[in-house]
Amino acid sequence: MITDFNEDNSFDGTNNDYEIIWTWEFTDSCGNIGTASQIVYVNMVDTIVYESDSRCSDDGIIDLFDYYYGNDMSGTWEVISGDTTLNGSDFDPSIVELGDYVFNYTVADNGCLSTTEVTLNINDDCIVLPCGSENVKISKAVTPNGDQWNEYFEVTGIEDCGFVIEVKIFNRWGAMIYESNNYQNNWNGTTSKSSVGNADKVPNGTYYYILTLKNSGLKPITGYVYLGTK
Repeated sequence: MITDFNEDNSFDGTNNDYEIIWTWEFTDSCGNIGTASQIVYVNMVDTIVYESDSRCSDDGIIDLFDYYYGNDMSGTWEVISGDTTLNGSDFDPSIVELGDYVFNYTVADNGCLSTTEVTLNINDDCIVLPCGSENVKISKAVTPNGDQWNEYFEVTGIEDCGFVIEVKIFNRWGAMIYESNNYQNNWNGTTSKSSVGNADKVPNGTYYYILTLKNSGLKPITGYVYLGTK
């Protein structure tokens, strides 16, 4: 019996599943011919590399290739999850909502797909808010006369700090004429106490305050404010 082994093959670089068929032909000394075949099914398995990181919204432009460890830069980055867009491989965390964003980069190497999936958690943990006592701005004068200037006793500069403002205001004899456990910048000289002027307003003069910023760890702040109600 004579057996001839000849093999022709070709591959088109497909990314889909495919099959390989081998066929052998046998010839014996009497000229009889027989064949045998073998089929091999090939399932293409993608290689996926997962990367994740936490980044601050204040970090500046992020190059997603920082999370890719291959050499083929011919692919394209895509947004898989999250309301954002990319400029090539550049992602700007300062213009998006806080949360998770998923990106995908796929290249083909000799017909085999290689995918890098990057998940970035964008947060604001690295942003230090100006929440010290030196950042608190307190009115020096209140003149509620309708001109839209200095109409109220205001505590500002700490709006994003999460503090609860407690205010106590006293006259020059030490009598408390105003108190609030959750101050909303709304005192304009009114009082429910006995030391009042016209229309439930205290008289013109200098008043003294004790300001406590709850949840701040700061000491109470004391000072004075001039009130002109006429």
